[in-house]
Amino acid sequence: MSSAITARTGRLREPGSDVVVGVDPRRPSVPALFWAADEAARRGVRIRLVAAVQGGPHLMGDDLPGHSARRARAASALANAEDFVRELHPDLSPATELIDGPPVTVLRERAADAALLVLGARRAHRPAEALTEGLVVPSLAGRADCPVVVVRAPEHTQVHPRTVAVAADDTPEGRAAVAFGVREAQMRRARLRAVRVLPPSASACGDEDAARRRLSEFERTWTERHSGLDIVAEVLNGRPVEQLVLVSQSALALVVGRPLGGPGTADRLGPVIQGLLRHAECPVITVPTPPLRADRPPTESAPGLLSPS
Repeated sequence: MSSAITARTGRLREPGSDVVVGVDPRRPSVPALFWAADEAARRGVRIRLVAAVQGGPHLMGDDLPGHSARRARAASALANAEDFVRELHPDLSPATELIDGPPVTVLRERAADAALLVLGARRAHRPAEALTEGLVVPSLAGRADCPVVVVRAPEHTQVHPRTVAVAADDTPEGRAAVAFGVREAQMRRARLRAVRVLPPSASACGDEDAARRRLSEFERTWTERHSGLDIVAEVLNGRPVEQLVLVSQSALALVVGRPLGGPGTADRLGPVIQGLLRHAECPVITVPTPPLRADRPPTESAPGLLSPS
């Protein structure tokens, strides 16, 4: 098992090419491994399996209580995860890393040169599980430099047409989500469902008609640019979390935008994304918004949601 990402290939890959999976030493997430292995095979890139072990050897060389046992359990979990990926996709050659350190710190560092960071999530049965997962998953989903895929529920592959859903609005976060969703739908040869959720009061204010016009133009613009892409754009009324959870019930994945990095933790995600991480019924992908370019003053408007560039 190697801690060097180039151990198997002998050379560095282009930054941002690997799919990195956070492996929980206690109980690896099978749905997350499924999703990550399929995605790595689809993209033709390597998959990296990473397990972080909290704590480490004492400065004087003494083993902290239980640390050796935790490392052994993590090593076993990584070996099982590697075997699972190889069996699922024999052409993949997973790299494995066992690292001492806090999971959020370790995985965020690995995400800095990854195409995707994939995390498993499950309903906690014990307070300790709820506390750990409640810290790790939202922190990484809100702070990692690459898109983060949180797999609590499997993708709905039996629903036709196969659909990638995206929360679309005319913000930098919405535009980042749409751009990622378009690529994901193209790779999967799936339909792109772009959804804007408005409160019930929007109809009385005229906001709903304006949103529908914008989404219709969005659908026409992106369809013209990507002639083979099936796009459906729609406006829904109601509470965002409730409506997007309903959308997730028939999706391969639900894509949402978020601010890039920063010192915050779960609070940076906002209540909608936090609610989706807990309740969505398909994988949720949080996509960081590219930082503002130095040549564009903060007061200058960015390209609209409808612009494919």
